[in-house]
Amino acid sequence: MSTIQENVINIQELILKFANLAKRTASEIKLLAVSKTKPVENIIDAYNAGQRHFGESYAKEAEIKIPELKEKGYKDIIWHFIGPIQSNKTKIIAEYFDVVESVDRIKIARRLSEQRPSGMPPLEVYIQVNISEEPQKSGCSFSEIDEIADYIRSTDNLILKGLMGIAENTTDSREIVSQFSKLAAKFNEMKKTDTGITELSLGMTGDMQEAIQCGSTEIRIGTAIFGAREYPEHK
Repeated sequence: MSTIQENVINIQELILKFANLAKRTASEIKLLAVSKTKPVENIIDAYNAGQRHFGESYAKEAEIKIPELKEKGYKDIIWHFIGPIQSNKTKIIAEYFDVVESVDRIKIARRLSEQRPSGMPPLEVYIQVNISEEPQKSGCSFSEIDEIADYIRSTDNLILKGLMGIAENTTDSREIVSQFSKLAAKFNEMKKTDTGITELSLGMTGDMQEAIQCGSTEIRIGTAIFGAREYPEHK
């Protein structure tokens, strides 16, 4: 068994542990393996450990990797785009991904819907919210969520599935829980009137316990599975 396969299993065990502590069922929490900057061989290693959900942040990189893996027979991978979205990259994202977690403005939602190829199923999208309110981070404000959600619901080629947030990089667990809890409350409010909303993407390696405690349905893990990243020149 490779190191990557062992890492996938170890993270799954941690999810189970933290789910038990939170009195939740581990099966309702998916692991998203963040494979940006990693070669297809690493993705295949994780796949062989049972991993099916993979996250990419660079459209140009994914435009090469995704078709290559499909040609190799890995056609049941569910591809999530999780990075900030530039307007000039929406066409690639609309054509190659199954899920987009980082929609934070109507302009991007409009382009994704217009550029989704005919014959493909609607693109599942999450609204990214800047829960830490840090100016350098992507994401809409809480006050913008409803307007963006209404627009997504009005499109032909997008389906609103949930919300995504990234907590402040801090060791203060109480602050992380506060930020996660605010988005979880909005998620639970939206679910009452929209049964299609099922996903709350919160938590990475350092704050996965807090995320699971707050109701996250998806944990995004990169380095703890694949090791340190080497960033490409062309994104």
